[in-house]
Amino acid sequence: MIVATAGHIDHGKTLLVHRLTGIDTDRLPEEKRRGISIDIGFAHLRLPGGDTIGFIDVPGHERFVRNMLAGVSGIDFVLLVVAADDGVMPQTREHLAILDLLGVRDGLLVITKSDRVPAARVDAVIAEVRALVDGTVLQDAPALAVSALTGDGIDDLRTRLTVALAARHQRAAEGRFFRLAIDRCFTVAGSGTVVTGTIFAGSVDVGDALCLSPSGTMVRVRGLQVQGRSVDQARAGARCAVNLTGAELEKDAIGRGEWLLDPAIHAPTLRIDVHLRALATELHSLRHWTPVHLHLGTVDVTGRISTRRDLSIAPGAAEIAQIILDQPVGAIAGDRFIVRDFSAQRTIGGGHVIDPFPPPRRRRIAERQRELAALDSGTPAEVLAALLPDASSGIDLALFERRFNLTPAAAKALYQGAGLQVLGRELRRGFEPARLAAMREALVAEVRSFHAKSPQATGIELALLQKNAGLALPDEILQAVLRDAVQARALELAGGLARVPGFDAAANSADEALWKRVRPLLSKTPSAPPQVREIAATLKLDEKALQAMLQRRIKRGELVRLDPQRVYLRSAIVALALVVEQTAKATPGGQFNAAQYRDQAGVGRSLAIQILEHFDSAGLTLRVGDARKLRRKVSDVYPEAIRPDA
Repeated sequence: MIVATAGHIDHGKTLLVHRLTGIDTDRLPEEKRRGISIDIGFAHLRLPGGDTIGFIDVPGHERFVRNMLAGVSGIDFVLLVVAADDGVMPQTREHLAILDLLGVRDGLLVITKSDRVPAARVDAVIAEVRALVDGTVLQDAPALAVSALTGDGIDDLRTRLTVALAARHQRAAEGRFFRLAIDRCFTVAGSGTVVTGTIFAGSVDVGDALCLSPSGTMVRVRGLQVQGRSVDQARAGARCAVNLTGAELEKDAIGRGEWLLDPAIHAPTLRIDVHLRALATELHSLRHWTPVHLHLGTVDVTGRISTRRDLSIAPGAAEIAQIILDQPVGAIAGDRFIVRDFSAQRTIGGGHVIDPFPPPRRRRIAERQRELAALDSGTPAEVLAALLPDASSGIDLALFERRFNLTPAAAKALYQGAGLQVLGRELRRGFEPARLAAMREALVAEVRSFHAKSPQATGIELALLQKNAGLALPDEILQAVLRDAVQARALELAGGLARVPGFDAAANSADEALWKRVRPLLSKTPSAPPQVREIAATLKLDEKALQAMLQRRIKRGELVRLDPQRVYLRSAIVALALVVEQTAKATPGGQFNAAQYRDQAGVGRSLAIQILEHFDSAGLTLRVGDARKLRRKVSDVYPEAIRPDA
């Protein structure tokens, strides 16, 4: 459990932590000289059972609120400290406002210096503090009086902290990627660069490859310490020191405000959609384009509040807004933040992140407002349920997982629990089964309608089909929906056209009779069929008549033409495409040459080159010098290649 102090300068926060832990958190020479805390300090208390409580002592001077914000960004519990002789002071109020905006609900109201005043004065200060916290997140926090000098109340305070430790809500370690907010960076002789901070989510092991964000520098974990002890693993909720190593690591380039995290969630952003509350003590509303300092995690970065131009946020009110930043930050949905005025003199509001990755262009206001309301509806499971009714094009699952920092295993379990159907591999979209069935039915209905209007056409082009069916889907997702319809035998795909099974726009008895004679010759050696002139000579046919019949079969999608004299059964082309996939998998880096493909396909070199050139033009392969590599999956180019159990 991470405990922070909060309160006015000279109210005994540092001495209180020293009395509890035996550790002096004032480490800077200037702090020693001036007798005040300037930066955040750290201590820990080891309990008899083996558990440890970490303490963050924050400065109480108004000039160092920026440092205070870096200290309380990831805490579990707070000690709101008020001196019995002074009572409530300005920084007591500002620190409480910050805690309220950050949603720090667990804490104690600690009245220090009880040895300096009569008991009646202590009672009066407790009543004063109780009135102050009324209506805030700490309104139900217990109050107790202590003296760090005499030790009165310290044992009671330690007991209450132990009880709070046992009852605390554990942060998510399983199902979340590792994420630590850096508050210090320094060099240790013989070890190198060390960063410290609070682990917001996930876990980290010695040897892990991590990323500094937003800089993007890759590093490796050389060693770990939690509360002064070397460990092999550290988990969410702990304060941790991480010894880093990396080829591009520069200690001076790492500062407070960076995140140390799993590369999977390295996604710096310059815009965040937020739920923003203005403090009731503000004299003016927060208007569109108000300049601010944003404090999120341990970062302090400038930016501007963006609202609809007819909207302002009145004192005490809360609205959905966007903060446009001058420098990129790392953020996850649910992160709490504080905004201070542009001169960094006072706290003016705060809230939580709704969407750290808003669309670059504003969509229709009503549509986006509904989406933001859904994103702000609670847990990832609740958000998923709220998003689905309006997700006509499905939910972008990669974006959803990045928003909420979900590992693949956690996301998979969530989708299974919600009955979500996932389509696509590179680009994954999630659909309700009913929505997917409706899309399939719309496509089939449009194909039938097209056949009725254009009975001479072999089938409808896929782009036109999607447009006429009123669907706006990425190509990979459309192909997946079409494959689903094909597997259900509701549609057929051939030659880039869709048609209903059994539909034949060009069938005639003469063609059928001729096709029955020609097909066996193409089937006998499907990988290297005879040329058209050879077929004509073998069957004693007029070559022009044969070419005309073959062209009609090409339009129907049964044949594929490589050159004027070479046609293949489409099934043979699909089989040869699968050989391409096998060859790519069998070669280092996935790149192969014509000779390697020739050997796998069992065809001559010149024919292998011709086949590969066809696949280049079809978008299956990409030529790289004298080699080739897969550009798309076979099933994306030839949907019939997918197996029902794939």
